[in-house]
Amino acid sequence: MLNPRTLYSLILASFVLAGPVSKDSFSSDHGSGTSTSWQSSSNTLSAPSEAQTVPPASDDPNFQIYPPGFDGTPKATRGPLGANILQKDNTAIDRQNPDILAPPTTDHGNVGNPKWPFSLSPNRLQTGGWARQQNIDQLPLATKMASVDMRLLPGAIRELHWHTAAEWAYVLKGSTVVTAVDTDGRTFVDKVEQGDLWYFPPGIPHSLQATNDDPEGTEFLLVFDNGDFNEDGTLLLTDWTAHIPKEVLSKNFGTNIKAFDHIPSEELYIFPAPVPPPDEKAPEGKAGLVPRPFTYKLSKAPATPLAGGSIKIFDPSVFAVATTIVGAIVTVEPGAMRELHWHPTQPEWDFFITGTARMTIFAGQSNAGTFDYQAGDIGYVPPAQGHYIENTGNTTLVYLELFNSDRVQDISLRQWLALTPPELVKAHLDLPDDVIANLNTTKQTVVAPYYPS
Repeated sequence: MLNPRTLYSLILASFVLAGPVSKDSFSSDHGSGTSTSWQSSSNTLSAPSEAQTVPPASDDPNFQIYPPGFDGTPKATRGPLGANILQKDNTAIDRQNPDILAPPTTDHGNVGNPKWPFSLSPNRLQTGGWARQQNIDQLPLATKMASVDMRLLPGAIRELHWHTAAEWAYVLKGSTVVTAVDTDGRTFVDKVEQGDLWYFPPGIPHSLQATNDDPEGTEFLLVFDNGDFNEDGTLLLTDWTAHIPKEVLSKNFGTNIKAFDHIPSEELYIFPAPVPPPDEKAPEGKAGLVPRPFTYKLSKAPATPLAGGSIKIFDPSVFAVATTIVGAIVTVEPGAMRELHWHPTQPEWDFFITGTARMTIFAGQSNAGTFDYQAGDIGYVPPAQGHYIENTGNTTLVYLELFNSDRVQDISLRQWLALTPPELVKAHLDLPDDVIANLNTTKQTVVAPYYPS
């Protein structure tokens, strides 16, 4: 038999396990003198509103606290947060990175470092030009793509070579003559100008030579579809011939060994040479010319105008040979921004050509970080991480966004919400009904500045 204390404990436990009960779930019929009886409630509890679940997001202002052109001494403060810097500091870097020095209050946690300026890359100086690179050694986050900024004086040659990775290029200044031969012995020669592209698949031998169309020569951006690509690991013609016995060279080419008396003893890499003729043509073998050109005249392609800028997309539909690197050149007017979006499966590699920008990356689990960019900087966003790119200056922002893919794909936050049942959007964000009704079902890509009335 249970003792009274044990019985009391069991009765108490049954009430606890039964959970909370509405005050309307039981009643006492005092008039009849009957005992309290349990009744099933006809009331249902509605879900609490968003405001009852968590407090609303803060209204703290989070604009860029030190805009481009600020020439004072930045402080590590935002409103009541932070304090000035007492130790002597690198003020120039602080001015370029105000959102790292005094981040928005919406930043939290860690998203890694998505920025690398070419100005910090060691430069390889040669007679005739130079080259500096970015790979995972400089930007560990960028595991899918690497890049090289290369400069050639008029006539200078980036020697005949090939890579284990695909090479994509954008001409930043001047013009360049490119040559190539494919695996079937088909040839290619073309001149590309500022704003044009070239692409060589892995293993295709090619060369690059500056013209004198611009008296300073040329500069171009090279991008490779492998984050650990190393420009110093390129396979070079002169490096190979320097490491082959001359007897073997003589036998291979069927000529006297004396013909090889003057081959270089080591690689040339970049070297001076006469300017290429303006009408240089590819020698034609029996196989003829390549069926798909290795160049694309992006400079002559029309841009698609947008509310806050413009975009030119390049993918295999217009540049058939380029199957592993695609993208767009985007312009963003002052005050406008590349809309909030993400790319489902591929990272975004950015290069900023002109202007200034800031970007916030959202990596999930409350991790978000804001970074500032200037011309010559590289940005990188891992797959599926939400972001925007905002023009923070008073001139047009121009940048490249590239993807290690054969398609340009993104998800627009604005379009997603516009195409979601409005009740769901309301339940999540508690937006006014008129705002939800006016969400645009068309992807905006670059949105115009918004000035509240």
